[in-house]
Amino acid sequence: MTASPSSPLRLYLMQVATITDSPTITSGPDTLPVPCYLIQTKDGKNILIDSGYPRTEKKEEVVEGAVILHGNDVIWQLATIGVRPADIDLLICTHFHDDHAGNIGAFPNARLVVQRLQFEVARAGDPRFADCRQQWDQPPSRYQLLDGDTELLPGVDLIETSGHVPGHQSVLVHLPETGSVLLAGDAVTFQTDFTADRAVGPSDDDGVGASIRKLLELSERKHVSLVIFGHDGRQWATLKQLPDFFD
Repeated sequence: MTASPSSPLRLYLMQVATITDSPTITSGPDTLPVPCYLIQTKDGKNILIDSGYPRTEKKEEVVEGAVILHGNDVIWQLATIGVRPADIDLLICTHFHDDHAGNIGAFPNARLVVQRLQFEVARAGDPRFADCRQQWDQPPSRYQLLDGDTELLPGVDLIETSGHVPGHQSVLVHLPETGSVLLAGDAVTFQTDFTADRAVGPSDDDGVGASIRKLLELSERKHVSLVIFGHDGRQWATLKQLPDFFD
């Protein structure tokens, strides 16, 4: 498979926190990794996908009964491969929950890419996004608002997948060696959910089933080589992570 001059060259995976039932269980199938991703293109662009929980000095905290173990945050991890916050050209926001949008303001030069629906729902005061408002409530001029599925640049497609929240988006990355990689995000939290008859939970919007079916069809049509699920501890343990990468 031959890459075009602007095709993505590398995809880095970063785990910036862990959600668990107990601070003594720090990895494995019963934990929820909190990921961020970096795409580096052959023509030198740095594209960050999500930014994790807000920076904190706390090593752990309890939120609504869950234990959050804060690891090395996204800024620290990017620095280990020589990428500074100012080097990020695009920041793709899958959605504005605090485990995904906690450091948007730390990337001063990034164009912020989000679905218009998610942006408008959050700006209207939906309480699900209040915790991180100071991060995502940036000047509108910084935003690129999308209306549905969009080719962001050659090799990077954004897929509207409302359901977890209105205006959630997943990312399809076409890599020269690995092939197509689908970053499902919170549209599909676990591999076991990736089925057309997945039951809709009480906290899901009505579109969750439709988005899963959409990604299943997309995966077949685009011959996706790898689907990375939003918070799947069992899968995450099998994946290459920064400083290693997919290319």
